[in-house]
Amino acid sequence: MEQSAKLSLFPVLHLKRSMLSLLFSLPTSFFAFFLLLLLSYNAFSVFYLHQSPPPVSAPKLLNLSSSANSPLFRNPHSPLLPNSTQSLSLSIQRAKRVKKHKRGLRSLRSEPRSPVSLFHSRLKAFFNTSSCQMRFFMTWISPLKSFGERELVSIESLFKSHPDACLVIVSKSLDSHAGTRILKPFVSNGFRVMAIAPDFGYIFKDTHAELWFNRLKEGNVNPGEVSLGQNLSNLLRLVLLYKFGGTYIDLDIIVLKSFSKLRNTIGAQNFDVRTGRWSRLNNAVLIFDKKHPLLFKFIEEFALTFDGNKWGHNGPYLISRVVSRVNGRPGFNFTVLPPSAFYPVDWRGIRGLFRDEIPSKWLVNKMKQIRKESFAVHLWNKHSRELKVVKGSIVDRIISSCCIFCST
Repeated sequence: MEQSAKLSLFPVLHLKRSMLSLLFSLPTSFFAFFLLLLLSYNAFSVFYLHQSPPPVSAPKLLNLSSSANSPLFRNPHSPLLPNSTQSLSLSIQRAKRVKKHKRGLRSLRSEPRSPVSLFHSRLKAFFNTSSCQMRFFMTWISPLKSFGERELVSIESLFKSHPDACLVIVSKSLDSHAGTRILKPFVSNGFRVMAIAPDFGYIFKDTHAELWFNRLKEGNVNPGEVSLGQNLSNLLRLVLLYKFGGTYIDLDIIVLKSFSKLRNTIGAQNFDVRTGRWSRLNNAVLIFDKKHPLLFKFIEEFALTFDGNKWGHNGPYLISRVVSRVNGRPGFNFTVLPPSAFYPVDWRGIRGLFRDEIPSKWLVNKMKQIRKESFAVHLWNKHSRELKVVKGSIVDRIISSCCIFCST
């Protein structure tokens, strides 16, 4: 039995010895080549395992129906697949704007609810206790730290030409202890001015603005990329005049003459010399009776055609669109004054009024025109805020002629 097992293993042992003899008889270079192949294979395996890209999952398709229900993020002009640094930068900027709009919407939703609006009671008391010959409204949507000398000059100029007027500044930041200190010099000198935080629910009630505002709070209106505060200011001025009547002016308007003889008036910003007609109106100065039908149309247009992505669409361009449609129709009695009334210099030429240089023919003629024809001058703060008022410039002369606290 034992011997038979040894006999069965003999062929296997013989085969092994034969293979070893064959291998040892091969040249050394063959072993080196074989070893190199093994090392190469090993290195390739290691590299492939560590450097192979992870499996790519199928791209997720955008749910267009759900994005339509999320208006804060809806923008037909944004790329679906950003593939550049510029696109990434735009996406970051857009995210910041969306975050800012969300904060604004949260503050709107948190307005206190009460049976009697504090805004209504304060405004009523202010108008009833003040013998107002004229009512003026302003809005200030920026932080209090941005309220500076130029805005104070605007208020001074208003009271210089209208000492018996009442001024209401609708502003959350100015309706504060710090805001009261800023306006104290006017109140101490007998001028009737009040800052009051807006109650949008009360102000917009029973107008097309109410429907638009409710949709905004519910997230069914896309605020767009233009400042929501700016567009709220565009709407506020229209509804304030519609409900209370009076005059609205921006805080970068310098008043030169009394508005007492003006009624239901808008100013043209641009004038076409060839046709003799205005080409664009502006909403920085509006003078209207209470419940005027043109104001109703302005508010309706705002609610129906709101676009938060186009600068001016809900402001100057809105005024221009509506007036061009209703002009000449019965029941709409209003006046459009030429640019020299409120906008003697447009935003492209405003820098010239701040300079102190050898008077050019244009500057001399412009100063004569302003003194003769203008009720006010729009300083276009967006384009002139960083400009200094140089001594001797046209703006310097205008401010000197309409200031109240000149010596302080």
